[in-house]
Amino acid sequence: MSRLRANLLLSVIALIWGSAFVAQSHAMADTGPMLFTGLRFLIGSAVVLPLAVLEWRRLGREGRPLKARDGWHIAGLGCLMTLGAALQQIGIQFTSVTNAGFLTAVYVPLVPVLAWVLLGQVAHWSVWPAAIGCLVGAFLLSGAHELSIGVGDLWVLASAVPWALHVLMVGRWADRMGAPFLVASGQFAVCGLLSLLAAFVTEPVQQARVGMAAWPILYTGVMSVGIAFTAQVVAQRHAHAADAAIILSSETLFAAGFGYWLLGERLSSVGLIGCGLMLACVLLVQLMPLVGTLRRRQILTSPSN
Repeated sequence: MSRLRANLLLSVIALIWGSAFVAQSHAMADTGPMLFTGLRFLIGSAVVLPLAVLEWRRLGREGRPLKARDGWHIAGLGCLMTLGAALQQIGIQFTSVTNAGFLTAVYVPLVPVLAWVLLGQVAHWSVWPAAIGCLVGAFLLSGAHELSIGVGDLWVLASAVPWALHVLMVGRWADRMGAPFLVASGQFAVCGLLSLLAAFVTEPVQQARVGMAAWPILYTGVMSVGIAFTAQVVAQRHAHAADAAIILSSETLFAAGFGYWLLGERLSSVGLIGCGLMLACVLLVQLMPLVGTLRRRQILTSPSN
């Protein structure tokens, strides 16, 4: 898969995640956040499981079975997903949705920083202005006029770290194992089980309420987790982690679009400016590396050479 196709696939993933916000909003009226998270991630794991089994058998035939270290990596990804969701949810209880939406977007510029510090990866120059632009766009889209930091905000801000680490490591480890479906199904199972454990400890679990939220759980489990998160694992084997973070942040734009279409929500002029800025940043990080590649090809194929 070329880098361009990987980026386009990441854009489709962001579209699916954006549509899932509507289902998530409906589900919260009937279930707790950790119960909802646990059920949908277990459904997602089950959706990918047949492909994971086929992949396991293929690796066995090729003499490349997964090692114990690979299992720990998959479990680590699942723990990062669970930690990000849990920290975010704790913070949302003590802060506004406006602050939470903006602070979660901090993971976007955090990814290239962590890639540079932890892995020594130098991103294309376009990543830095695009990351900052996405952060500013998220602030405008949230409708905030000022940002005051409280205890809840610090919890949400902390969730940006595991989310950034997950984006940074998921493609790296999946590519090393050569088993994207095993990675996807495994991390979903870990996240689902840990989230359910947290739900039984902290939330009322009632079968009737789960039944009332069945369709949102199924939609997000199959589409948002089973298809989109799995596609993320596949796409990030061929895309730079910093590019992926910026492109995936466009789920905010799609969420606003589906909110307008299905829920009748409206954006202010400032929010529309924020949408435009984020879209421009997503296009910037996809097109600028291609421009550089085309220029190098022209130089190499020019008659003077």
